[in-house]
Amino acid sequence: MRINTDKNAKKTEKEIEKLLGKMTLDEKISMIHGAALFKSGGVERLGIPGIMTSDGPMGVREEFMSDRWIPAGNNDDRVSYLPSNSALASTWNPRRAYEMGKVLGAEARGRGKDVILAPGINIKRSPLCGRNFEYMSEDPKLVTTLTVPFIKGVQENDVAACVKHFAANVQETDRLMVDEEIDERTLYEIYFPAFKAAVQEAKSYSIMAAYNKVNGYHCCENKDLLDVVLRGEWGYDGAVISDWGGVHKTKEAAECSLDLEMSVFPDFDEYLLANPLKELIEKGEISEEVVDAKVRNLLRMMFRIKMLGKQKAERKAGAYNTPEHREMILRTAEESMILLKNEKQTLPLNPAKIKKLVVIGQNAAKIHSDGGGSAEIKALYEICPLMGLKCYLGGNAEVRYVKGYHVPEKRKTFDHNWQADSLDDLKDTTVGMLVREDDVPEAHRKGEEERLAQLEKDKAEIHEKNQVLFAEAIEAAKDADAVIFVGGLNHNIDSEGADRTDMSLPYEQDALIEALLKVRKDLIVTLIGGSPVEMPWRDKAQAILWSYYAGMETGTAFAKIIFGDINPSGKLAETFPDQYRDCVTAKNGQFGVWGKIKLEEGLYCGYRYFDRQHIAPAYCFGHGLSYTQFTYGGLTLKAEKGKTVKLSFTVKNTGKRLGSEVVQVYVAPIAPRVDRPDKELKAYAKVKLAPGKSGKVTLTLKQEDFAYFDEHLHSFIADAGDYAILVGASSEDIRLKGIATLA
Repeated sequence: MRINTDKNAKKTEKEIEKLLGKMTLDEKISMIHGAALFKSGGVERLGIPGIMTSDGPMGVREEFMSDRWIPAGNNDDRVSYLPSNSALASTWNPRRAYEMGKVLGAEARGRGKDVILAPGINIKRSPLCGRNFEYMSEDPKLVTTLTVPFIKGVQENDVAACVKHFAANVQETDRLMVDEEIDERTLYEIYFPAFKAAVQEAKSYSIMAAYNKVNGYHCCENKDLLDVVLRGEWGYDGAVISDWGGVHKTKEAAECSLDLEMSVFPDFDEYLLANPLKELIEKGEISEEVVDAKVRNLLRMMFRIKMLGKQKAERKAGAYNTPEHREMILRTAEESMILLKNEKQTLPLNPAKIKKLVVIGQNAAKIHSDGGGSAEIKALYEICPLMGLKCYLGGNAEVRYVKGYHVPEKRKTFDHNWQADSLDDLKDTTVGMLVREDDVPEAHRKGEEERLAQLEKDKAEIHEKNQVLFAEAIEAAKDADAVIFVGGLNHNIDSEGADRTDMSLPYEQDALIEALLKVRKDLIVTLIGGSPVEMPWRDKAQAILWSYYAGMETGTAFAKIIFGDINPSGKLAETFPDQYRDCVTAKNGQFGVWGKIKLEEGLYCGYRYFDRQHIAPAYCFGHGLSYTQFTYGGLTLKAEKGKTVKLSFTVKNTGKRLGSEVVQVYVAPIAPRVDRPDKELKAYAKVKLAPGKSGKVTLTLKQEDFAYFDEHLHSFIADAGDYAILVGASSEDIRLKGIATLA
């Protein structure tokens, strides 16, 4: 299978060979490594420009100097701030995924970029992973259905999506060297599906190889991943780009299907696919053909996005900061917020009855666009929840803001950069060798000691200042028509380069919420964050609204949901455990450690584990409430030729508000021949209904939806037999059941 989308693929291949034949070895090598921090080398005499890349998944990153991690200081690189992939996944809406890809692609092209380093589609294995906010879900089916339209939206702008990080990038601890032992079935059923769809369905023009090792080999030098699976089984002929600093050995990287080495250091000619590679070729230890293969793949990507030849005149110009982009971002933000709890119809608030509103919590006024690591951007603007509420209510209501809790200030400096620092540990190891748990690099050990010491200092500062802030918040809460707490996490905690240490709310927020609930039983608790948190007070709270980092229009969407202009329709794309100790990674200890981890849980990631162990989460996968109610009925199943199953059922809005329901279809094997999860998501649909109206939902389950990966046959097998078809509003709220029989 080839994914070349050119109308005349043969002509393109001839053009590639013609260019390749004119190049010297030096020119070829110049194309396969960085020549600036975000740009590859080009061949000027042949009209081949360098490839301009940019982070990231939430918007096009600001401009940096070519050889230093220092912002260029421009005033023209502010862009639209998109919802995080976690927020996007919470919409359960492929249309929104397409729109966000379209916005990101247009803005990347508008900023003169050729490759946008997005989307991030790694599976959320542990709620403590620092980059979870960049990823979509714990479930491969949901990730797949959102990844494909997102990539298509990006690439229709003549920009290459660079889907990342291939593969199984599941922790930030020891992220450059950690070796992940994963069995084949788990890779094919959990960690590969979205990447396969990105290649074969979305036709992603580029893919990023991850930092970590899989089964003993770094992903950027991993023949099993890049040659056997990606190129061989999936037929990929696009470009493979290393994560920045992900290459460790010249020979191994040269002789596998990695095409472009990027890194964080400015010694570009000393990159491993630069002068070191040339020396090995001149010694006869590596064939020049390996370089030719890489250049072909890069040129093919360049032709596809119209960087070369006569097509250059037809290349789309792109645009950034347009009103249309902001409107699409707002729609996604509105659909992303999740109503976790709403007793006594606490929400929505009636604005006509609000004369004094008290808003408590630092996240009410916090800006999140400028943090998180490579996902950070310089946003044109960002409407925080407090601004959203004030804009909505106008001047006829008093809105009082109280900080509530203290967050130590983190100042950015540019005398050194976290990205370069994040690779310093390599200097203290034998490059490419396993780092043992008892042999942590000295630079990291010292840094960790300093970090822990700073944390203790921060805790003391937080506790001291919170005494005053708590008292102020409690007093303010007593005298108001409504009180909204806006807390959660921030990018000091949700960030590339470090995992969370626990699932607790930081800054003593739990204690503040408990105290506020004593004086205001009707307290509306709203949280913003990139991954689940423990909520020990959740049984006492009447209303809980969760939002991931929802982009530049966060505050607008927040206010419209609080006051009922928008009916919440978001659903959790990941399980919210009651406590971290309930998670499989807490049970097996195979997360956040140095050296080597074994994914002992295999297939039992996320809700699959909670189902099998009969552990009740705080809020299950797929959960999300509405201001209206929906009933389900009339399930019919029809097996066609014993291979596919068509199902139809009716959903009715029995409440008084217009609303959207995400109906979810799970398949549960009955008497399976091999060990299989209790149930797995295989289809879903988002249905919008007016009050009292019904809608018929028709979905098709294909043979692949009943299959598992057989390691002996090295293929997916759908066994004949009976399968329970479960239709519900969440993984736990199953409304309809039926039996389908496969021949």
